[in-house]
Amino acid sequence: MLIACWSVKGGSGTTVVATTLSLLLARSSPGGALLVDLGGDAPAALGIPDPTGPGVADWLASPAAGLDALDRLAVDAVPGLRLLPRGSGPLPPAGGERLAAALAGAGPTVVDCGLVGDAPGGVGVGVAGAATASLLVIRPCYLALRRALAAPLRPSGVIVVAEDRRSLNATDVGEVLGVPVRAVVGWDPAIARAVDAGLLGGRVPRALSNALRGAA
Repeated sequence: MLIACWSVKGGSGTTVVATTLSLLLARSSPGGALLVDLGGDAPAALGIPDPTGPGVADWLASPAAGLDALDRLAVDAVPGLRLLPRGSGPLPPAGGERLAAALAGAGPTVVDCGLVGDAPGGVGVGVAGAATASLLVIRPCYLALRRALAAPLRPSGVIVVAEDRRSLNATDVGEVLGVPVRAVVGWDPAIARAVDAGLLGGRVPRALSNALRGAA
């Protein structure tokens, strides 16, 4: 299982959603789960120090490196969950399909693809296009919907981060994009506090867990 989480607008909550999905999978899978961080914020969300060694960017820069080399780059984050850090240097303009193929043998895996632009190409686009589930994380925002319609790939599902007093709702998002809404995460101060304090890796807020359990 390879789940790719991505967004078209900054601040959508992609890292929080991807991290939570990986934690839920780690709890339910006997062999644990893997979280791949293409955005660089997963360690902070989990409340662990930034890994200092190489990561996925370094692996992508070595065309001959295989799954064994990729597996050696992963670090233990919390019980049952390993983290493949972003690493140093920029991500190359391509290589997402190669990364997805390597991760196919890694067990339950969630990839935080980060922000996907409106042009074809990019590692995140390649991974999301080859994933078992490609989940767009989006707020019910007109500007975000416009960008999603112009994105270089179509998601297989949407996770809506709902906000009070918006003109649009999750149903509108699903209808405009023409894909199913897999989960709706309501704004909750307990979630914001857990993320701000780096406590997500220790205890997922109940509202967040309940909202994303089905998607996991």
